[in-house]
Amino acid sequence: MGMNDEQDRWRGPIIVRDRRTPPQGSTHDQRLLDTRQASDWLHQDPWRVLRIQSEFVEGFGALAELPPGVAVFGSARTPREHPDYAAARRVGAGLAERGFPVITGGGPGIMEAASRGCHEAGGTAVGLGIELPHEQELNEWIDIGIQFRYFFTRKVCFLKYSIGFVVFPGGFGTMDELFEALTLVQTRKVTSFPVILFGDGYWSGLLGWLRDTMAREGKISEEDLALVTSCAQVEEVVDVIERSERARRDGQPSGPGLPVSG
Repeated sequence: MGMNDEQDRWRGPIIVRDRRTPPQGSTHDQRLLDTRQASDWLHQDPWRVLRIQSEFVEGFGALAELPPGVAVFGSARTPREHPDYAAARRVGAGLAERGFPVITGGGPGIMEAASRGCHEAGGTAVGLGIELPHEQELNEWIDIGIQFRYFFTRKVCFLKYSIGFVVFPGGFGTMDELFEALTLVQTRKVTSFPVILFGDGYWSGLLGWLRDTMAREGKISEEDLALVTSCAQVEEVVDVIERSERARRDGQPSGPGLPVSG
């Protein structure tokens, strides 16, 4: 078996290169949340708390001196020749030119595109990776990279160091990140910041359902709809972020100010 057969595996911030085929084991998140395991969890979970604590310490320490950043989410499956990849790359560059670090999950697709644009424009591209059953390396344009074991510690770092979210078309993970951000802004668990959906076509069905079904049936309020800003142009995205941050610095309300469209 040659060197090309080596498997890169992450264990938190540690990379392990093994020439053997890695076992299809569970992730740290799965083991933490699985209640069907044997009673040895009574002895293991207190130590997991210390591991979780160490992830917060490592994340906070690495990002504490970073200027306010912008999180960019979207599908890891977006190919480089797709128009969304080009748009995310331009968004990353535009944010870097305005002085904002770009924070992504550090992987391929939209994450790579935004990181690449930021890096090429001279900005700081931050990658917050996650341990998954099918290992995913941080892309080559990341300037500061952290690999997490637990989704929830990673999400805290996204929220703590971002003053805006830009959401490109994506799948379950993208939706999870989108609605968690909206929930935290809605419930005022975080300071209000813009949550921007890029690309009207992809989001029109979801936005229509939020407006015509969820809001109409009283599950959310009309004010909640204004928590989402829909943008179709790269320049709009950067302008919304910059306008919001300028308002925050001036002590004015800095949340989303554009109505939802669909």
